Amino acid sequence: MGRVAWMSAFTIALLGAGVAVRLRAPSSTPTLPCAPGEVRVDARGVASCPRAGDTDAGVALPAAALLGLGGRLDLNRATEAELGLLPGVGPSLARELIEARVRTGGFSRWEDVDAVPGVGPARLATLRAHAEIR
Repeated sequence: MGRVAWMSAFTIALLGAGVAVRLRAPSSTPTLPCAPGEVRVDARGVASCPRAGDTDAGVALPAAALLGLGGRLDLNRATEAELGLLPGVGPSLARELIEARVRTGGFSRWEDVDAVPGVGPARLATLRAHAEIR
């Protein structure tokens, strides 16, 4: 077999492998019909969406799991440890954010977060990507 024949066979095999992998890959559609921040986990570790009026909907996902699912932390509810999980936020900035939140009674605008010492334009952009103000 010549060089061109070998390259053709290799290319066809590579394309076949790509198709096989794509067919076995997980779907990109969400498994649960709710936003990542609304997912609850029961005592058995089973994730579900809370139903309207459901008082036993489990507990909210831990911050690390929520961030891993692409969710966003609420800056007005997150603990210091949870804030420390955000990219670019270390223990000292997490403490500053908590202290500023307590002083002001909570963040209502991103400008309030920008006023916290240690938060500049780059860190504010990172915070906006991984957190929200509710």
